[in-house]
Amino acid sequence: MDSSNLGSVPEDEQHRQDSSKPAVSAFASRPDRPPTKSSSEKYSPLDWSGYFDREEDVCIPDSNDVFHLYMAGTEGPVVFCLHGGGYSGLSFALSACKIKEKARVVAMDLRGHGKSTSENDLDLSIETMCNDVFAVLKALYGDSPPAIVLVGHSMGGSVAVHIAAKKTLRSLAGLVVVDVVEGTAMASLVHMQKILSGRLQHFSSIEKAIEWSVRGGSLRNIDSARVSIPITLKYDDSKKCYVYRARLEETEQYWRGWYEGLSEKFLSSSVPKLLLLAGTDRLDRALTIGQMQGKFQMVVVRHTGHAIQEDVPDEFAALILNFIARNRIGPHGVEIPGLARPRPAQSQAEPKS
Repeated sequence: MDSSNLGSVPEDEQHRQDSSKPAVSAFASRPDRPPTKSSSEKYSPLDWSGYFDREEDVCIPDSNDVFHLYMAGTEGPVVFCLHGGGYSGLSFALSACKIKEKARVVAMDLRGHGKSTSENDLDLSIETMCNDVFAVLKALYGDSPPAIVLVGHSMGGSVAVHIAAKKTLRSLAGLVVVDVVEGTAMASLVHMQKILSGRLQHFSSIEKAIEWSVRGGSLRNIDSARVSIPITLKYDDSKKCYVYRARLEETEQYWRGWYEGLSEKFLSSSVPKLLLLAGTDRLDRALTIGQMQGKFQMVVVRHTGHAIQEDVPDEFAALILNFIARNRIGPHGVEIPGLARPRPAQSQAEPKS
């Protein structure tokens, strides 16, 4: 949970009253403090348009599936973002408004989440979700997709890894996995139903849901919560309150498939890879060995919770852009001030005869 930034108490010398005025006891009145926002103002929703440039619905041919996308930026490689279970594409809103300065961003609402609709919102099998992403990419770019960096958080990280492992996305240029590894994910599955049932299920208002997400610690950035939380809810007329849109507790049959064999699939991908973790305790044996062998770049992001992209969006965006620049992804990579770039090898002059 975020700690409020308390204003520092002014120095006595800066606020000493004029000597002509009678002395007043320190206990006679309260010191002047900036006005505080009411709870409803502090946790009021923020619109996506302050962070993304546009939204788009992609209709998949020969089906009733419609996937909602948030998009930003006009040039550079495409950073294609896949959210975690129970989140939405707006989970990447605050980081997108930074990334779009150097690259394009597409954040997708996976089936059963956000504004996307499908013939079966409860089919969250890894194969179905991978096919959904392939279908959206095909609809967007046809047979000539640009350089793509897949970025996946939690469940979305699993989808990104499985897509990369299939080796059928020819323009895939990078893979970024956010705070999910096989070992800890598999170990946590036995507790998942208890975790889901233990969270607050009903909210009298969207503001209350945003407040609960921050005070409860699931998100640590109030502004990100104000953007991302509202779309994860829907109003239940029968209960006269807001409830979660994604019915994750009904998809348990698919959970093991998300994470089983994930580490080996991640390591098998030949594209540049970045693993962002909220703590080193999340590394399992296979990834520890792979990291020591230099098979991927790993960054432990301090002072953040599970949703790294929401809790520290500026740092997250910087890590993504540095990853793109270091690996020269896109036509010319991304220019990052202060980041050394490899110089092209100079051809040796032919010896004079």
